[in-house]
Amino acid sequence: MAANARVKGTVEYRAGDGPLIAIPEGPLEVQLNPDSAVLSWGEGRSAQIAAIPLEDYERYIQQGLIELQPA
Repeated sequence: MAANARVKGTVEYRAGDGPLIAIPEGPLEVQLNPDSAVLSWGEGRSAQIAAIPLEDYERYIQQGLIELQPA
């Protein structure tokens, strides 16, 4: 998986109405949409994907919890 960002701290998402789930530290692919960021991580059978509100994504960037990687 080619990463364009890296999780460097506590980044969480909510699956439906369930509890917050942590995204593990490490490489992350990000696809930005007008109102959300789609995050994917892991490889093979452990691959995961989640969409979070764009405001949450921008907050994680500002807090240094998600670090963008050079292309």
